[in-house]
Amino acid sequence: MARMKRFHVRTAILEALKERGLYIETKDNPMQIPVCSKSGDIIEAIMKPQWWVDFKDASKEALRRTAQGELEILPKSSANEWTRWLSDPQDWCISRQLWWGHRCPAYLVTIEGEPTPDEADNESWVVGRTEEEAMALAEKKAAGRKFSIRQDDDVLDTWFSSGLWPFSIQGWPARTPDLQNFFPAQVLETGWDILFFWVARMVLLSITLTGEIPFKQVYCHGLIRDAEGRKMSKSLGNVIDPIDLIEGSTLNALHEQLRQGNLAEKEINRAIEGQKKLFPKGIPQCGTDALRFALCNYTTGGTCALACLLA
Repeated sequence: MARMKRFHVRTAILEALKERGLYIETKDNPMQIPVCSKSGDIIEAIMKPQWWVDFKDASKEALRRTAQGELEILPKSSANEWTRWLSDPQDWCISRQLWWGHRCPAYLVTIEGEPTPDEADNESWVVGRTEEEAMALAEKKAAGRKFSIRQDDDVLDTWFSSGLWPFSIQGWPARTPDLQNFFPAQVLETGWDILFFWVARMVLLSITLTGEIPFKQVYCHGLIRDAEGRKMSKSLGNVIDPIDLIEGSTLNALHEQLRQGNLAEKEINRAIEGQKKLFPKGIPQCGTDALRFALCNYTTGGTCALACLLA
């Protein structure tokens, strides 16, 4: 059945079961079948080899340093979540099958005259920071035989790439003046919902690659939610562009903005209904007075906000 189309394989499996007397019956199974909005194809999961990282040792070190006071997580509720997550770390799948991102620095080695290597076999791969480094490693593996290498098409998980941020922007791995002066940082503020996805990954990668905790304190703030209690998010299409408040916008223009993103059709329709309910006549032009008032109130603590606005 190798290289057969998936629906043909299913028919072939049924026939094989019947031939062996193992077939019992066929029943209808009501279910929702995801369909690609672009091609109309039925979307199904497929098992593929992935790249994983074991961070158990780094997690223990992160907890130890947190307990020693090198890293403070605020508020306490977030600190409790931090401890819970890192106390039972799972292997992290860092590969993604996407068209954008940093490509995994892994190269499949093919030896001339030998069968095509199994991509699920770790021994068929080398990992290098550059293609030259990978070639040198592959040359040792080939041991004098002719070979070729091919970089994996998978890309790194977004959280892996962003997890390198605290030190990579300072010039790491070189010991630049910026790295020495600005790393580690003092305070990081972020939403509590990405404490594990982003903050923990930054800490784990920093410990592993630099030996340092990337910041001394993490302050987790609350989330801005919409009328339905959902987090305001570009991916949900339930955010409001400040420019639309300042300059105004028609209802049709708001609908069109939703279609310019990557929302699923179901989410677009849901957001459109929400816009019709909240802004049946669009958003009137409000100008920048509200923005000026908010900024004045933020910078002065509210004592002179109205006076500044009138001025």
